[in-house]
Amino acid sequence: MNKLFLYIAGVFLFVGCANGQTSSGGDAMASLPKVKTGEAVATFGGGCFWSMSEAMSELKGVNKVVSGYAGGTTKNPTYEEVGTRTTNHAETVQIYYDPKVISYATIADAFFFAHDPTTLNRQGPDEGTDYRSIAFYRTPEEKNILLATIKKVNESKHYNNPIVTQVVPFNVFYPAEQYHQGYYKTHLDQPYIESVSTPKVMKFRKTMAANLKPEFAK
Repeated sequence: MNKLFLYIAGVFLFVGCANGQTSSGGDAMASLPKVKTGEAVATFGGGCFWSMSEAMSELKGVNKVVSGYAGGTTKNPTYEEVGTRTTNHAETVQIYYDPKVISYATIADAFFFAHDPTTLNRQGPDEGTDYRSIAFYRTPEEKNILLATIKKVNESKHYNNPIVTQVVPFNVFYPAEQYHQGYYKTHLDQPYIESVSTPKVMKFRKTMAANLKPEFAK
């Protein structure tokens, strides 16, 4: 039985995030929430957005996280189009947060611990530019914070290799299909989620324990 489980898990690790989904690509796109008074927005890409979305949503001060696409040239891309690597978009999450509760610097820290920022165009079994590590800044201050965070993490030797994350100005974010939103929570027993996403979320909880919402800080 253990060998069978390992075989099945290995298959899903090989096919990766794109083939781990359980819904067709014809679902309607999600809509972007209206930014509330006093709310700030941050946008990051770090591999399959299922685990990244879950991780960021568990931080204190984060009100909502939307999975989507950014960094490319195609308007209103679909999941299938992004997966062809012809749009140059990356799977991305957009974070709506209260800056009075959590700072952009803390969210930047969380981003670099929510995935492996040292692998070029790859996250575990997921390979391609759509899975690249990319951080978008909206102001010069955010850019400086990102660069300082990269320097800090590199110097800490938290990772064996240097960070290869792209740091680029924000342009536009396109929300992904509705079925991708909150995908992690509704597919906990899916082999890809169990084998790839959940270990990343558990590692994130351990690293960012002091900044988690009470229900996740256990």
